[in-house]
Amino acid sequence: MKPTLLILAAGMASRYGGMKQIESFGPSGETIMDYSIYDAIRAGFGKVVFIIREEFAENFKNIFEPKLKGKVETAYVYQDLHAFLGGRQIPADRTKPWGTAHAVLCAKDAVHEPFAVINADDFYGKDAFDKAYQFLTTDCNNSTWSIIGYHLLNTLSDHGTVNRGVCELDKEENLVSVRERLNIHQKDGQVVCDDNQEPHVIPSDSKVSMNFWCFSPGIFDYSEKLFNEFLDAQINVPKSEFFIPIVADSFIKSGSGEVRVIGTSASWFGVTYKEDAPAVKEAVNKLVTANQYPTNLWQLTIDN
Repeated sequence: MKPTLLILAAGMASRYGGMKQIESFGPSGETIMDYSIYDAIRAGFGKVVFIIREEFAENFKNIFEPKLKGKVETAYVYQDLHAFLGGRQIPADRTKPWGTAHAVLCAKDAVHEPFAVINADDFYGKDAFDKAYQFLTTDCNNSTWSIIGYHLLNTLSDHGTVNRGVCELDKEENLVSVRERLNIHQKDGQVVCDDNQEPHVIPSDSKVSMNFWCFSPGIFDYSEKLFNEFLDAQINVPKSEFFIPIVADSFIKSGSGEVRVIGTSASWFGVTYKEDAPAVKEAVNKLVTANQYPTNLWQLTIDN
């Protein structure tokens, strides 16, 4: 059974100032998602599921269906504030989605095979999808999940601070925890973190989560139970969010299983800020010029 790619595209993009998920970055108008989907298809993935807000559905389908028809199966899932609330009422001051782990949970009825989860607005690179496919088709099960780890230095922005999930690994390269660090940037040749936590200086080669996870379908039941506990504790906190690292952390610490950290040599870049866009476009064009991607992704048949 071929694995599925689950793309998180329901975010508000508040720091960016627009719908960066469908902005063009490639020479033929490709979005960043196009490159992720292209890499996933040539790695061997068989289906793409978009997690979006329902009001985005028409735009997404108009953009992606003509490109992907006949190349890969597609499906659309809506992240709904009412989903999986178990009869609870949404507080009047709640406007934002419940978070990335809730978004994944919303795909419960659409995904029945091992799958990878990525952000819509991050460029992950071919090697990352090859590594994910290898794991999902050989080692993934209900007690073994994984995360693709990137070097911290290669994930920073020149146009502002970033937040990153810094990974702690054990001696077997399994994940111990993902610690969310805020306001990370370079200063005087070091990577520093201005969030009043220690350490203030973080090693530049630290492995960080860019939200590229590999799961078995067992995560859905596991997450649903945790989401109910989250709601019991935090439903009345307007900005509370149920993140994927919360699920992974519980999975590890409860003894339910292990999360392997799989390093990648792939280049990563993203568009946290509007000012990041020109650099991302330049990076994509360099890869096209180097013949790592065709000038038009969808004009020709995809080859491995």
